[in-house]
Formats: sequence, C-alpha cells, structure tokens
Amino acid sequence: MKLLYSKLLAWLTGGSLFIVFAVVLCSSLSRYLLNYPIQWSEEVARYAMIYGAMFGTILCYLQDLHIKFGFLEHSVPPFVKRLLHLASDLIALGTGIIVAWSGYQFVLKRGGIDAPGTGLPMSLFQSAMIVAGVGLAIAALLKLPDHLRAKQAQSEE
Repeated sequence: MKLLYSKLLAWLTGGSLFIVFAVVLCSSLSRYLLNYPIQWSEEVARYAMIYGAMFGTILCYLQDLHIKFGFLEHSVPPFVKRLLHLASDLIALGTGIIVAWSGYQFVLKRGGIDAPGTGLPMSLFQSAMIVAGVGLAIAALLKLPDHLRAKQAQSEE
C-alpha cells in the first residue's frame, strides 16, 4: 500500500510539474510568437506549482527524504531513535489533521470567490490545503505500522 501511495504521489508531483512547464511554454510561445498572451496562464501555473509542492512534500516525508537533524538521530541509542521516529510520525499525523481542518475552514469562508484569470471557483485551488493535510495524515498512518514491525522484529532477535 505504501509503495502504491508513493507511486501515486510521484505521478501527481510529476504531473503538476508538467502542467507548470506546459502552461509556461505555451504562454511564452503565444506571447512572443503570436503576440497574443494567454490571460489565465500565470494563475494555472501558480496553482499547479502549489499542488505539486504539496504532493512532493508528502512524498518526501513518506520516503524519509525530508530535512532532519541527522546529528541528533545518529547520536542516540536505537531505542531513543525509534521513539524519535514514532514521535515524528505522530506529529506529522496531527499536523496533517490540523492542516486539513484549517484548509476546510478556509474554503468555507473564502471558497465562493472566483479566480480572476480562469473564472473558476477559488475553492478548487484553495483545496490544496485540504488535499495536503489529508495526504500527510494518510502518509503518517501508512508509516506508523513500520514502528510496530520494527519492535516485533527486535523482540524476536
């Protein structure tokens, strides 16, 4: 399940980056070759970048590629290291829930506004906070069983 979720996040991150690239390329070509700027291009590229950053952040957390204090992790005994990893995952779970809830509240209050460039409801773009929070919580829930497996493997040795 964790591998499938990682692949989904990788595709979503890459897809968001491709959308940014394609929109900026088409906009630049349209502006300089045809002398016809695409009005909504900057807005779409910006929001695709936001979604891509959210998906990429979750992917980095899930694969332990995020920034961390290595000197602290390597200077403590294995038991304390496991506790630090567990605390980190519990904090990520709580943070994901808080971000999702905050995003939901934000969309309720300001989601009825239309985006100026595309005319689409801003709730489509503001929902990135909800998606990021739920995605982070799912990633944390997928990582939590690893702590139990590590503890069981150590007790069997």
